[in-house]
Amino acid sequence: MPYTALHSETPPTREAVDQRRGATVLEFGTPWCGHCQRAQPLVEQLLRDQSQVEHIKVEDGPGRPLGRSYRVKLWPTLVFLKDGQEVARVVRPETAQALDDALAQLISL
Repeated sequence: MPYTALHSETPPTREAVDQRRGATVLEFGTPWCGHCQRAQPLVEQLLRDQSQVEHIKVEDGPGRPLGRSYRVKLWPTLVFLKDGQEVARVVRPETAQALDDALAQLISL
């Protein structure tokens, strides 16, 4: 499933993420975050034609265990996973190149 515009109502557990097979991008942030809003066109451009990559938007904040398990400190943080294992991470992307590089790492595995 390519780009997802909305945050997941029920985010997956860390155990479920660790057991995932294939390519996944976890995007941590909030709908009201200005940095997140500015990054959305870049994220959408990156993932719109990537049907082999699942995109999961996770609303993050205090008391949200999935973001804490990945040590997310700034939004947006995109974690690129292959078979549940982190292969790349981009924090507050400002250019398409940073995202392209991370996706290239993910797809090359």
